[in-house]
Amino acid sequence: MGEPVRVLVTGAAGQIAYSLLYSIAKGDVFGKDQPLILVLLDITPMMTVLEGVVMELQDCALPLLREVIPTDKEEVAFKDLDIAILVGSMPRREGMERKDLLKANVKIFKSQGAALDKYAKKSVKVVVVGNPANTNCLIASKSAPSIPKENFSCLTRLDHNRAKSQIALKLGVTANDVKNVIIWGNHSSTQYPDVNHAKVNVKGKEVGVYEAIKDDSWLKGDFILTVQQRGAAVIKARKLSSAMSAAKAICDHVRDIWFGTPAGEFVSMGVISDGNSYGVPEDLLYSFPVVIKDKTWKFVEGLPINDFSREKMDLTAKELAEEKETAVEFLSSA
Repeated sequence: MGEPVRVLVTGAAGQIAYSLLYSIAKGDVFGKDQPLILVLLDITPMMTVLEGVVMELQDCALPLLREVIPTDKEEVAFKDLDIAILVGSMPRREGMERKDLLKANVKIFKSQGAALDKYAKKSVKVVVVGNPANTNCLIASKSAPSIPKENFSCLTRLDHNRAKSQIALKLGVTANDVKNVIIWGNHSSTQYPDVNHAKVNVKGKEVGVYEAIKDDSWLKGDFILTVQQRGAAVIKARKLSSAMSAAKAICDHVRDIWFGTPAGEFVSMGVISDGNSYGVPEDLLYSFPVVIKDKTWKFVEGLPINDFSREKMDLTAKELAEEKETAVEFLSSA
């Protein structure tokens, strides 16, 4: 057993965290022999609820969990972190314009970025989950100038997993038989789930998804729409947003940062677009296919992009550029 890894989860009294904390604490993310210190941040009115979460974590009697620190103070939460999972954000309320949502979140993520800059290790890995995740992540990164931009990523793994499972369901295989789907762009309804480079294992033989499914109109139509609108469909059915699946995706995302991606496979992750070869403008937090080794991600290079994909990739980049512009305006006044 080595030194404990210090992990922050924000929005820790919320429903995603409730599904997430147990998985982290029992060793699903950092390994079965890695001790942990969990730091749980939430807003002051949620501290009583958070006490209940702490009691439950204690009552799980988990051997890896060395300490649980609940707090409503950023200077406590962000100190000496190895990893920060920023789940908490201002949710969109009924009748709320996207602009109002951006304004409220710029304030939160500017403050948390500054706290990371001041208190966390410079090697900290920061994963932003709270929506609008891409832009929130960009704001946090810009507010933490002493931490490398590459250390910031946002969650598009849930969309990636949704795309994998839709293909698997269609073909009657398991999700593990599907690899190298891509989510390009924004974690919003403009995201582009791309299976042009995806492979599926059918009866022991690896084939391209288009070849396996033989239904181009489904792949270019309903499949894309289902993945783009899955979050809304869950809310409609459950009256609450995705929590179990979001928590699982966070675990996948962080575990891949920590241990690397399997050979021959790539995953989707919102990262800084600087230096990409896919014509996405610089200084956007955009979801790309990446491979990870030694806790460092790299773009998957050289994938041919057809006209259909190009149009979809440009559309989601345009939305991100507009979001960024609005957010940066608010940033100067926040």
